[in-house]
Amino acid sequence: MVVLAVVVGALALWKLKILLALLFLAFTVAAAMRPGVEALRRRRIPRGVGVLLHYAVLVGLLGVLLWAVVPRAIDQVQTALGSSQDETGLKGELLNWLDNRLERLPSPENLVDPALEFTLIGVEIAVGILFVFAAAAYWIFERDDTVRFVTSLLPRSRRKLVHDTWDLIDLKLGAYVRGQALLILLVATVLSIAFWAIGLPFWLLIAVFAAIVEIVPVIGPLFAGALAVGVGFTESVEVGIAAGVVVLVVRLLEDYLVIPRVLGDAVGLSPLVVLVSVAAATLLFGEFAVLLAIPMAAVAATLFDVIVRDKDPTEEEVPTVLFPAQDAER
Repeated sequence: MVVLAVVVGALALWKLKILLALLFLAFTVAAAMRPGVEALRRRRIPRGVGVLLHYAVLVGLLGVLLWAVVPRAIDQVQTALGSSQDETGLKGELLNWLDNRLERLPSPENLVDPALEFTLIGVEIAVGILFVFAAAAYWIFERDDTVRFVTSLLPRSRRKLVHDTWDLIDLKLGAYVRGQALLILLVATVLSIAFWAIGLPFWLLIAVFAAIVEIVPVIGPLFAGALAVGVGFTESVEVGIAAGVVVLVVRLLEDYLVIPRVLGDAVGLSPLVVLVSVAAATLLFGEFAVLLAIPMAAVAATLFDVIVRDKDPTEEEVPTVLFPAQDAER
């Protein structure tokens, strides 16, 4: 009966893997927001208002991005289409596809328009996004009570270790998400200016794409660099070489200057472990799980360090990305 119960439970969890992945993503989002919400709470701003302010800032940033990037990207693509009307083949098909996709993106005012057609993003994706943000908001309120309840079920000698481990995981997840957001913003800004300066075609599109794929470790930046070089060679050899130099310089600055100062050892994973984690998460949960690969690997590595290697979670250092670590602990 025990074996049967374990098998049935495992099958049930596997059937619910999408729900569990969305729930884990919600916990990760909450870990990134919690220091800010707690900082506002100490200034007598209720948690509910703090969560709403965070979401309002997120929607505002997305609206600014759509307002600043999408119209200019459409102009770049349509200009290219106008200059190559007689051109057929892969380049023409790619430009037409890109133009259609950009035209279908929502405008900034539609981000808060309840009449926005779900056909733009799919009903399932819309429900998933709403579930993640709703669950993240509820977890902000219920996390401390949940931790106390779980630890109360354990032997008294183990309660502090479990509580400290939980806090360490929360700190790592929050620092990683906030650090990635800063890196995306930084890469998009620097590459946009550099690509525009060297005269790279579609400089804005390529820069934004390169920033977004920063969330895909190892593979994303390599693919974005190859794309920039390839597009540069369609203009001239000099532009292609310049694009490669720009990508290389930005990547070196990111690896040796920005990441150590911004992220530090937030997750403590080697590049090989990160690559394997991304591949495994994608195979198990699908393409969207790329977002969860490093957080899940960070949780597994932290548990391994505490349980197997007998490390003290209170002695582990976590980078202070935007908020000091003690803000999150409170």
